[in-house]
Amino acid sequence: MLDAFSRVVVNSDTKAAYVSGSDLQALKTFITDGNKRLDSVNYIVSNSSCIVSDAVSGMICENPGLISPGGNCYTNRRMAACLRDGEIILRYVSYAILAGDPSVLEDRCLNGLKETYIALGVPTNSSVRAVNIMKASAVAFINNVASQRKVEVIQGDCSALASEAAGYCDRVSAAIS
Repeated sequence: MLDAFSRVVVNSDTKAAYVSGSDLQALKTFITDGNKRLDSVNYIVSNSSCIVSDAVSGMICENPGLISPGGNCYTNRRMAACLRDGEIILRYVSYAILAGDPSVLEDRCLNGLKETYIALGVPTNSSVRAVNIMKASAVAFINNVASQRKVEVIQGDCSALASEAAGYCDRVSAAIS
């Protein structure tokens, strides 16, 4: 299997020509898009603790019964499990963004998640709400509109990448619902 660079070199070599023109432009685009993808994952990973804790806090603010006795976030152990699950979901979303492919998210995270949550009595509507809050935060970081950004960004339009990330979060919400 050849990477993008090797394919261009092999194609140019078979033509006995230098790498130039549209091939060179395609490589430049590949690098630029790859850098945006890497930067986006870096923004999410660098702020993952804040993204997840904000999402869980937001979910609890909207449903305070979760931290009441008998609620699914009542006791430190259950709250820690909720935060851990949010971190895991966000981590797999970041893997999908990095790869540009949702298969790792589907195979390693979403496969059986709904059944597990049902078996544990986790309220799916609250879980979906937390994922939607994480989606909004991730999209804000990718689009460089997050209020507490920790890193400088390379200029450029990342709306397609933000839409892709939102789509991965929507897959999580759909799998839980």
